[in-house]
Amino acid sequence: MTDKFKKQRKDFAPKSDRTARPPRHASKPGFRGGYGREDNDGPVRIYGLHSVRAVLDNPRRKIKRLLVTRNAMARLEIAEGQKFKFPVEMVEPRALDKLLGSEAVHQGAMVEAEPLVPKPLKSLGDTRIVVVLDEVTDPHNVGAVMRSAVAFNAGALITTSRNSPNETGVLAKSASGALEFIDLIEVRNLAQALEELTFQGFQTVGLDSEGPAILEETYKGDKIALVLGSEGKGLRQKTRQTVGALARLDMPGEIRSLNVSNAAALALYTAHVHLTR
Repeated sequence: MTDKFKKQRKDFAPKSDRTARPPRHASKPGFRGGYGREDNDGPVRIYGLHSVRAVLDNPRRKIKRLLVTRNAMARLEIAEGQKFKFPVEMVEPRALDKLLGSEAVHQGAMVEAEPLVPKPLKSLGDTRIVVVLDEVTDPHNVGAVMRSAVAFNAGALITTSRNSPNETGVLAKSASGALEFIDLIEVRNLAQALEELTFQGFQTVGLDSEGPAILEETYKGDKIALVLGSEGKGLRQKTRQTVGALARLDMPGEIRSLNVSNAAALALYTAHVHLTR
């Protein structure tokens, strides 16, 4: 192995992220911590025009209410007096600021809805690409990965029951509507899930900056599961031992690591190219 790749870390987070430890506070809203999953039975508040429009168009969603400003109502193409099966409240922007916090970019629209129910691993159907996240905890990253996954027609996003974010407004906003277009699968034991994916015909490929081969030269077959590790630690040792192959993104520049969501986008592109040749 060349010195170039010996210097690389086993994760795809930028240098500023490498010293950050995954959250340890299981009580923090929207986080499945190391001490067990937080109760996520209540409704989730989803905001932002793209996210809200996608929720309204998703027949699987059980919506409790819609809060919307007059301007956002027009941008969502909701007619005055249009009937819905749930309450619609016309509000001022400051009312949403109060509910969501001043940092939430709500664009004048918010829905309260029941969380989507994760599907079982056996429900993959005929999809040819899936993304597997090994304890990726940042909802911004998970949402961004989800957005790329939908863009490249991945059929599912697989996460662990522990040490992964619950469905929240932050995750949904980062996904920019993609949350409504991809199957969510939650597993308790990732190693067993990877073995099941292999049984279903998927080539499981773990992204590792010290992987022995370049990612796009690793692909075989017509079903691919891309496995990405956490922001700080990368793939866990058990995951590295279970995947069918470890591969790296070929980055010739001085910076040889990427944020996990950026790495996912590049990996999905290479998998899409392979499968459409």
